[in-house]
Amino acid sequence: MKKWNWRERPYKRQGAGQRPGRHRGNRGRATQDEQWYRHSDVGPAHRASQRRYENQPSSSSSSPTPSSSSSKASSAAPELPGFYFDPEKNRYFRLLPGHNNCNPLTTEQLREKEREKQRNKMLAEDETPRKKAPRTGLNSSLLLQRRQLGRLAESSYCRLIHEVKVSGMRRHKLEIQSTDNSSPNTDNFRLIVGDSACERVFTVNDVSHGGCKYGIMNFSSSSQGSLSVEMCDNLYFTNRKVNSICWASVNHPDSHVLLCLVGAADTPGCVSLLPASLFSNSNPDQPGMLCSFKISTAWSCAWCLNPQFDKTFSTGLSRRVIMKDAETGRTQTYGVGSDVLAQQFALRVPVLFNGCRSGEIFSIDLRQRGRRDQSWKANRFHQESAITSVRVLQDENYLLAADMLGQIKLWDVRLRKPVQEYKGHYNEHAYLPIHVNEREGLLLAVGQDCYTRLWSLQDGHLLRTIPSPHPAANDLIPSVVFSSNIGGCRGLPGLLMAVKHDLYYFPYNTDYQEGGGLTAGFHENSENASSSPT
Repeated sequence: MKKWNWRERPYKRQGAGQRPGRHRGNRGRATQDEQWYRHSDVGPAHRASQRRYENQPSSSSSSPTPSSSSSKASSAAPELPGFYFDPEKNRYFRLLPGHNNCNPLTTEQLREKEREKQRNKMLAEDETPRKKAPRTGLNSSLLLQRRQLGRLAESSYCRLIHEVKVSGMRRHKLEIQSTDNSSPNTDNFRLIVGDSACERVFTVNDVSHGGCKYGIMNFSSSSQGSLSVEMCDNLYFTNRKVNSICWASVNHPDSHVLLCLVGAADTPGCVSLLPASLFSNSNPDQPGMLCSFKISTAWSCAWCLNPQFDKTFSTGLSRRVIMKDAETGRTQTYGVGSDVLAQQFALRVPVLFNGCRSGEIFSIDLRQRGRRDQSWKANRFHQESAITSVRVLQDENYLLAADMLGQIKLWDVRLRKPVQEYKGHYNEHAYLPIHVNEREGLLLAVGQDCYTRLWSLQDGHLLRTIPSPHPAANDLIPSVVFSSNIGGCRGLPGLLMAVKHDLYYFPYNTDYQEGGGLTAGFHENSENASSSPT
């Protein structure tokens, strides 16, 4: 396209009676107009239309007026680079690259506003009594009819019934009871981890002046079907950050808690094995710490439940794995090439699975301690980013791994290949765990966007997305516990969610009321569904 030159452009538009001095004035005004167009809050499309308007003769009647131009922009609302169209005000606003400007409108603020609008919409949908089924045409009556006709296997029926119940879970706030009612819990939850029976939940809370405190919540269910929780008053404080927790069976099942604490400032990190009786209101003796040793960079920990090494626990460090016997103190060190961020022992065989910052997943066979080379790495495979969590299934030939790209994959350990992927999880850099309930056939994970997602463990179908009751923030990511028996063997199935300083319960029963009872039909269906393997 030919560009006008300022020397020849006025003579083409000049009338016969105009003087040269008039051109100099127009030239000055044109320069001011160009400067205004460069600094105005309109987009490139508007500037292009203005240039086309200037190139046309002044007497042309076909030039668009500003009103008609704005009406076309409001109806079409084209996306302009560097600008945001507000449909309510029907105009464009300039987006700023950062926050150091008098105009507070930024791309991140717009995204946060849109996310908050979506969260409120999902919260309103969750309050409705009838929710969308996780799969098309999936409901309890149809599944029961197919099972009675012999068209659906018992195991498949139980799994699909659990999916229907997951879709019907509604949020209920639990009141945390304490013997010291004068000091209610006002510290934000950081982590909650349930024991094997889910009667007790170990809690880690942030402290306003730095560090964290931890204790144990005791759960119980009444004969009427209500769930109650009591917080132990003996809360212990630490100036370190708790990075990993697991329950340990030293004297009896779940008798201790194994903590991995990251160092802060001049305080080194450590791994501590604490008796759970420290957090009991009825224990006057208050036994001391069983085991603790200082470690500069501790990332993860795991406890072994295999009978051959039943008092052994591991710690994932920077380029090292330490295996230690809690009774004898015997220590074995394995050198690795990356930080070990996630660990879990298998149950039937004494094998430890490790997930590294490099994305590598490898296993250590505890029966090959004498080897100095890295031949003890029985299995090795990789994901694309740092591993944040590993979970070994009961079959022990399959392993679940999550990374910092939000990928969750089910690996066949024998083939060293992923056989299933669970999509929808969101993570960029956070240290987030995943949770598995094979009895219900469910996989759970809380993303960095503060959404709790539940998948079908069998086929990877996303069943439910639960928004956080509080606005999303990096320091307010919910921590969850899912169990078939919250409160013990006769407990209630559902999901516990701790966020900020509140605790929420999502029961399977849609008629659940705080302090109320459950219907008899629910008990019958729950027992039938739990009697068969999923």
